[in-house]
Amino acid sequence: MSKPDTNDVKEFLLNLQKNICQALADEDGKADFIIDKWQRENDSGGGITRVLTDGAVFEQAGVNFSHVTGGKLPGSATAHRPELAGREFEAMGVSLVIHPRNPHVPSSHANVRFFIAHKDGADPVWWFGGGFDLTPYYANKEDCIHWHKTTQDACLPFGDDIYPKYKKWCDDYFYLKHRDEQRGIGGLFFDDLNEGGFKNCFDFTRSIGEHYLQAYLPIVQRRKNTEYSEAQREFQLYRRGRYVEFNLVYDRGTLFGLQTGGRTESILMSLPPVVHFKYNWQPEAGSPEAELYDYYLKPRDWLNIK
Repeated sequence: MSKPDTNDVKEFLLNLQKNICQALADEDGKADFIIDKWQRENDSGGGITRVLTDGAVFEQAGVNFSHVTGGKLPGSATAHRPELAGREFEAMGVSLVIHPRNPHVPSSHANVRFFIAHKDGADPVWWFGGGFDLTPYYANKEDCIHWHKTTQDACLPFGDDIYPKYKKWCDDYFYLKHRDEQRGIGGLFFDDLNEGGFKNCFDFTRSIGEHYLQAYLPIVQRRKNTEYSEAQREFQLYRRGRYVEFNLVYDRGTLFGLQTGGRTESILMSLPPVVHFKYNWQPEAGSPEAELYDYYLKPRDWLNIK
């Protein structure tokens, strides 16, 4: 089995962050990303947080790179691997969340990450994880099909079974149990990936990272100039509350960062800049808002939708 090369992974992640930020800033045309470099105490790593705010297209876009080390893996990283509890670790990744201004443009999330755990007298244990998912407010089939077709394209070189497997994992993961509701229309999610050797796993993770812009930007370009009403904007702000709920209650990346003493500002950059919570709000039957709940927020085989 090929050995992990953490330097190659780090170089890929830094370039990925840079390329995504450049593409998003070009698409926005008004605002650019600030660059905030940070270091953790005790020489235990750091990162680069890039955030665009108050743009013409993106109300807030955060793209974070982190590379941290620690003396003990937290529970969020060992939930499926209890035998690794207590090991020293090294973790690096890129994580992003985009909150557009126009409610016809979906929010999106993506991340790719690499972990390696060490213990004296034992071989290191490593794995990759990541994925991307889409959270529309006023959805349409064209965008959903494009998103999932691009997701499938990222997976196909690695086997016909990969997309269906990780698509289902995404549907299961981005699910708000307390509301019995999907967060969005999914995409793919994978974790604990180390089968087939380091090179194969790294190539797959690279493919996922590099397909994100191909999946998202065409949707942004189609919808960013669509007119919208104040009522539609209010619905967008209400639905952003689901993003807050998921990220603070369930998201493994958020929990890992907080449990390892990570940089709070960078961890919580995923939260939307403006959000409204309304008590027991319900959409009007037959409305576009109700359609989101009744049709789009259901796991579907988007590749075979007519």
